[in-house]
Amino acid sequence: MTITAGLVRDLLREQHPDLAGLPIREVVGGWGNQMWRLGDELVVRMQRRDPTPALQLKERRWLPVLAPRLPLPVPVPVRFGEPSERFPKHWTVMTWVPGEPLDHGSITRGAHAADTLADFLRALHGAAPAEAPVATDRGGHPRDCADGFEQFFQAVVPDDVAAEVRSVWDDALAAGVWEGAAVWVHGDLHPANVVVADGTLAGVVDFGDLCAGDPAWDLAAAWVLLPEGGASRFFDGYASADEATVRRARGLAALKSLFLMLMGQNGIRGLPGGKPHWGPLGRAALERVLNGL
Repeated sequence: MTITAGLVRDLLREQHPDLAGLPIREVVGGWGNQMWRLGDELVVRMQRRDPTPALQLKERRWLPVLAPRLPLPVPVPVRFGEPSERFPKHWTVMTWVPGEPLDHGSITRGAHAADTLADFLRALHGAAPAEAPVATDRGGHPRDCADGFEQFFQAVVPDDVAAEVRSVWDDALAAGVWEGAAVWVHGDLHPANVVVADGTLAGVVDFGDLCAGDPAWDLAAAWVLLPEGGASRFFDGYASADEATVRRARGLAALKSLFLMLMGQNGIRGLPGGKPHWGPLGRAALERVLNGL
């Protein structure tokens, strides 16, 4: 169904009338969810393409637990919207994270961003409790998503770097498994899920893929998010990634880069158009992956 500002206001009037008088304006972008600014400090996250409410319910459960220990702003749920006759899906009022999404912005203070990302992930990657969510499509060894890599590789890998990309991926498959305790993993760090301000990282959003698993899934962001040369400084700051973890992370960065390129070209899951501006971001990230540390 079409989500409009009028619908958002009607839902607020029904379930959270004290918020219904705040200004409402659409946030451009979004995929599984559509976002609407609510005043200056809040945002309404409306379930759109996500087939189940599981991702929003996960954010509601765990973000209030994780946010106090993280050194960057993240969205924190403050009100819950439940399915109703007017809108049969879940929606959540969350704190707004100021800044511009990186897929529409840029990092000009690379060293600062590398240090900031290292600090954030070091804080996030604490041991996850037994009841933490797990995922079948992320959080594990790269070999668990080999089919996805092959799909992306066959669809978009440039011929001039195909052998190099294959080598990076094969090296990740050969790397040892994560032998530590399962840690909290954001799971989906790419340019649309971080925000920037003043030329550096200023916040992290969209924790729908939060899970317990291998930190390599997030460490891949050293190549996917940071400018050329940033990966080396990042790993110096993160300090606790062994050689096998770096190898897995680099392979996963190649996977994520190809995903961005595919979204820029054709979209996925039968949804045409994709995100055209992601294509160049993915190719630039892939070049950084191939250049190593």
